[in-house]
Amino acid sequence: MKKDLKREMICIVCPRGCHLQVDEESLKVTGNCCEKGAAYGRNELTHPTRVVCSTVKLVSDQLCRCPVKTDHAVAKDKIMDVMAVLNQIQVHAPVHIGQVLCGNIAGTGANLVATRNIDH
Repeated sequence: MKKDLKREMICIVCPRGCHLQVDEESLKVTGNCCEKGAAYGRNELTHPTRVVCSTVKLVSDQLCRCPVKTDHAVAKDKIMDVMAVLNQIQVHAPVHIGQVLCGNIAGTGANLVATRNIDH
C-alpha cells in the first residue's frame, strides 16, 4: 500500500496565507488560490529560500545599528553563513537606502543592502 506523503504549509507569498498541501513525490500542490502559491509550495520542498533581514554595527552620532537585508532570497541552509558575515560588518554614517554594504555575502550571490537612510 502506498503511503500518502503530503507536507502541509502556509503560503507566505501574499497576505491571503493559503493552507497548502504538497505531495512529496509528485510535488503536486493543492490548497493554493493562485499559481504563485503552487510555485512557492514546490520550491519550499525542493530549494527553500528566504530574504535575510537584520542589522549591522554602525558608527554614527545618531544610532548604533543599521537595518539591512539581502537584495534577494538566499538558500535557507546558507542563512547562518550570512549571519556570521553580517555580525562582522561595521559601517560608518552616512548610509543610504539601497547602498550595498557587502557584495556577494557568504558566497550566496546576494548583496547586503541598507534599508534606512542615516545621515550622521
